[in-house]
Amino acid sequence: MSSFQHATFYTTINNLRDLPPPNGLEIAFAGRSNAGKSSAINTLTRRNRLAFVSKTPGRTQHINFFKLGDKHFLVDLPGYGFAKVPLKTRQHWENLLSTYLQTRVPLYGMVLIMDVRHPLTPLDMRMLDWFTPTRKPVHILLTKADKLTLQQARRALQDVLNFLQKTYPQQCSAQLFSSKAKKGVKEVYSVLGEWLNLD
Repeated sequence: MSSFQHATFYTTINNLRDLPPPNGLEIAFAGRSNAGKSSAINTLTRRNRLAFVSKTPGRTQHINFFKLGDKHFLVDLPGYGFAKVPLKTRQHWENLLSTYLQTRVPLYGMVLIMDVRHPLTPLDMRMLDWFTPTRKPVHILLTKADKLTLQQARRALQDVLNFLQKTYPQQCSAQLFSSKAKKGVKEVYSVLGEWLNLD
């Protein structure tokens, strides 16, 4: 999808007052630290270092905006969990994340990144609890699918889909994804293209 492949860095913020003025639609990418969020963004945009990839959890410490075409934005949120940061800093991140997700008007939907080997953790559930009251769509990427056998990955996906159907029917969807194997990329483009009304 050309809009994603031509994504460019726009701005980074660490305070809600610095959010860019509402323009087009925004899609937020959220996930636990080291779940593969930055790798997924880089894979979808076909860029090696658009989003910073690190083996050290918690390196994404601000909200980063990447412009898609003339008006839409891909928004990279700080990873949650495991970050070795002071309590005050972690509380600031949580306030920044929850307020953005719950109140940002241009935000159309959220892509939630989960490691397929460890999906639906308590922190993932908290993120869903923050966001689902907005009634905006959520698409879950079960990343690192290449780390499991096909049968294991499909079983994990079905478990997540069963949970979503019981808890958030018609609001959440999920799929397998692998940045390393480039698995599931076209499926993501289809979902996000529908959200943004892209050709």
